[in-house]
Amino acid sequence: MRDTLVLNASFEPLSTVTLNRAVVLVLQDKAVVEQAHPELRMRGADVDIPAPRVIRLCRYVRVPFRRQAPWSRRGVLVRDRHRCAYCGRRATTVDHVVPRAQGGQDTWLNTVAACAEDNHRKADRTPQQAGMELLQEPFEPTPADAMLLALGREDLDALPEWLARDAA
Repeated sequence: MRDTLVLNASFEPLSTVTLNRAVVLVLQDKAVVEQAHPELRMRGADVDIPAPRVIRLCRYVRVPFRRQAPWSRRGVLVRDRHRCAYCGRRATTVDHVVPRAQGGQDTWLNTVAACAEDNHRKADRTPQQAGMELLQEPFEPTPADAMLLALGREDLDALPEWLARDAA
């Protein structure tokens, strides 16, 4: 199971939290369940609630404007849906389009998900130098896109249409 999406009181996506943290927020009356897992319930001695998939905070939280999603290796793998940018197979590593040995940086536009075999084959060369072609160009996700992508495809498909339409 994936994390739970947290919406601000104004219904804008804020972050994701663990299922346990989401239940605590609901039990403390700091959040309400907007969407629950259809077959999952959280039970305790005095508690029986649906397992939250999406919660909304009861009070509005002011968040400083964030222009960019922070870069991370995990973020690149999630952005590229764990698919190799060179062959399309399952990716487990991150490759620098312009290698660090040639001055490449850890940025959204210079990194792609790659399988270990293609990453090794490309080595410290650009895709052109290695005779390899990118199946898709790297892009920089917005902070909201990065958060929704982190939920995973199956969870995104289960989100309400009004929330998931721009994220897919």
